[in-house]
Amino acid sequence: MKLHNMFKKTKREKGEDLQNVERPEVPEGLLRKCNKCGKAILTEDVKNGYYICPKCHGYFRIHAYRRIEMIADADSFEEWDQGMEMVNPLNFPGYEKKLLQLQEKTDLQEAIVTGRITIGGYPAVIGVCDGRFLMASMGQVVGEKIARAVERATKLRLPVILFACSGGARMQEGIVSLMQMAKTSAALKRHSDAGQFYISVLTDPTTGGVTASFAMLGDVILAEPGALIGFAGPRVIEQTIGTRLPKGFQRSEFLLEHGFIDRIVEREELAETLRQLLKMHQDIRADQIRTAGHINDTENVASLKVAKRHWRDAETRSAWERVLLSRSKSRPSGKNYIEALFSDFTEFHGDRYYKDDPAVIGGIADFHGIPVTVIAQEKGRETKECVRHNFGMPSPEGYRKALRLMKQAEKFHRPVICFVDTPGAFCGLEAEERGQGEAIARNLFEMSSLKTPILSIMIGEGGSGGALAMAVADEVWMLENAVYSILSPEGFASILWKDSKRAPEAAEVMKLTAEDLKQIGVVERVIPEPAMDRLDREMCEFLSTYLAMTPEELVEKRYLRFRRM
Repeated sequence: MKLHNMFKKTKREKGEDLQNVERPEVPEGLLRKCNKCGKAILTEDVKNGYYICPKCHGYFRIHAYRRIEMIADADSFEEWDQGMEMVNPLNFPGYEKKLLQLQEKTDLQEAIVTGRITIGGYPAVIGVCDGRFLMASMGQVVGEKIARAVERATKLRLPVILFACSGGARMQEGIVSLMQMAKTSAALKRHSDAGQFYISVLTDPTTGGVTASFAMLGDVILAEPGALIGFAGPRVIEQTIGTRLPKGFQRSEFLLEHGFIDRIVEREELAETLRQLLKMHQDIRADQIRTAGHINDTENVASLKVAKRHWRDAETRSAWERVLLSRSKSRPSGKNYIEALFSDFTEFHGDRYYKDDPAVIGGIADFHGIPVTVIAQEKGRETKECVRHNFGMPSPEGYRKALRLMKQAEKFHRPVICFVDTPGAFCGLEAEERGQGEAIARNLFEMSSLKTPILSIMIGEGGSGGALAMAVADEVWMLENAVYSILSPEGFASILWKDSKRAPEAAEVMKLTAEDLKQIGVVERVIPEPAMDRLDREMCEFLSTYLAMTPEELVEKRYLRFRRM
């Protein structure tokens, strides 16, 4: 018992022993705590890793100048309007003192830094919000700096890149702060009307009046992963409606799914993404098309090769056999054509209203040196893929996304190339609720007068209005085993003969094959299959011809094409 007690010590004695032990001291600033996962991390690792936690991949907020340093070419940043005088439009008590304290603490004059930079050699005007200054709330000076930067960009014919990070309107400036929403939006409208390019980058957090103005007006809207983005903050919403919000609500991923942003871009990839976007928005001319060479290596991928038996005895194949071939899962899908025929494809998402529809894939790409807008109806090939893409049956959001991308192409004088492959527009309760008919009608209406070349290629099924909504084009081509019809042969047989089993018979009388439609004058070319090499050459010819036309000539020719039918 005595021996046991010899080894027992009081808590005070143990504490004294611990104090006497020499512990290694951590140099000040060496470690920091991640505000996402709470783990200790090396400060140097964070700085060298784009200010991303190496443990949980959480994003730290970045100072404005560091943000510019991370994306701009070395020594290319020229700051504008640095010394603008502070304002206190409502004579709010203590406001000027607060601004002075923040200026001293942050070494910033206000909550945004603006100027001119180059990214990968491409010039742009930039504005970066800095959350250290009153949560980057937008007051008169912030609004003025944005408006001035956009106005100078318009005069210089330069693209604009704005990084949003804000708590919203600045309360101390009241209604004057609210007016900055209108002022910045008006400046961006003039910039847009002048045909200039605007990229909005949303970072954590982007809320309030900033979200309801310049942040959501980009030709392309990018976001960092996990960023909080919303008009009313989660706390305000919960207090207002008395309901706890679902996990992930108002985060970047939520906005992508609901069609409000184009892409989520990892921070380490942002500079290259911006460079690529700036490159794609240079002026183009018809004489820029290089002589067509080999198409992309992806054409040699086995998934793009359809069994040889599909191409034998083409002239003896029945209409019904072509219907079955058009539906074959072994055919290349829309995304396969994009991969094979274009380089540097950048996919954009969403209709900016409700959601992103995976049945329609769209974005910008390079075709032999020419930036083009590419849109494809995508069925998928494997079962899971087919389900995810809704078997190529677009909802209203898919057609609205396609039209948004076409209107963007018109603004920047980019040709539009559509790959059509759908059994038809999705016919479901939700589609009707969200205006399926209106969405299709709007596409026909707008495409008829779009002031840029449009080429539509039927690569599989061309089902009814769901296909036509992407085929009001200068020319429509069909692969030799594609079909294009008022509805499916099964539906045709059911309506006219009350017997869907007579579908093969219906296929013969519907005149839905490529050769039939070429004779009628509905399509201009029939492309032999496999089609990749032939398409590559003939698309070059198409662009050379149509890019040489004026917008007025394009629209008139397209109108007469359909007027004759």
